[in-house]
Amino acid sequence: MVKVFRKKSVSAIIFLIILALLTHLHFFFSIPRVVISDDDGFLSYLLRKYISPIDSTYIFILYIVLLIIQSLRLNYVLNDAKMFHQPGFTPAMCYVLLSAFLPQWCSLTPAMVSNSLVIWIFIKLIKLYNNQNPKTLLFNAGLIVGLTILSYHPTAILIIVVLFALTVVRPFRLAEWMVLIIGIITPYYFLFSILYLTGQMNLLYHFIPDMAINLPIQHPDMWFWIDLGLMTFLLLLGLLYWSPSNRRFVIQIRKYWGVMMVMLLIETVIPFIFLNAGVEASFLWMVPLAAFISNFFQNSKKLWFPNLIFWMAMALIIHNNWIFLKIL
Repeated sequence: MVKVFRKKSVSAIIFLIILALLTHLHFFFSIPRVVISDDDGFLSYLLRKYISPIDSTYIFILYIVLLIIQSLRLNYVLNDAKMFHQPGFTPAMCYVLLSAFLPQWCSLTPAMVSNSLVIWIFIKLIKLYNNQNPKTLLFNAGLIVGLTILSYHPTAILIIVVLFALTVVRPFRLAEWMVLIIGIITPYYFLFSILYLTGQMNLLYHFIPDMAINLPIQHPDMWFWIDLGLMTFLLLLGLLYWSPSNRRFVIQIRKYWGVMMVMLLIETVIPFIFLNAGVEASFLWMVPLAAFISNFFQNSKKLWFPNLIFWMAMALIIHNNWIFLKIL
């Protein structure tokens, strides 16, 4: 099965759609949920007002379509940036597989929708290298970051990723840093102006990320640790196969992977430092996680091992589907 996704072909896209439906087979028997928290951005408001009231069938379709589009978008970005020695669809495959590992990732959430913006931000960042006119690109990247934070507050941690990317991808120029920072604060400037002119400054705190140390899950069961253990094992395999191949890349590609590594490390802590973020917020981790894990499936010379791991993951997902039917 892995061999199908290691090639760049139309058949891989067809199998990806089938894989998305199989990994979320439980949605054919249970009602998909829209999970939102209070005061964590505009996306929660939009999902509550316009998505929650619609028929569950359309929510399921929206979830699957969004999942497939995000996986293909991530796959295209990584291949277009030549971050693999051979183009394929393993990043998309990993993204779809990972989405069925945790029950909190099987709901339509602001974090899931925000991943589309996270991928867009990464696209902007990798275009900075050797760009002859970077200020427009930097402002647009900052603007997207600011809008993303307003849309979903836990994405505020991406400011660290963006600043790191500017540090490693381009030589230090104060003007470029100022342009990026101005882009980030521009959405808040307009929001502040609107609230001030309409006499609603008391609502400003609703648009500021609320940070607090917390545990996203209080009583994890055995299967949660098994799911987390398999994801960690897959990540270690991905890093094991990524390390030697990364040394053979040109400096430009290694910098891209450096940005992805910082994103991987930074987004790990999101559920622990944002109030009421929950495990659902860790869906943001899927972008760098799928990118690194795909190195194992793409670079392994012997197919029997990645195929074995793939079917182990599928077996766990099948079991999870049975559990999800009791939860969802």
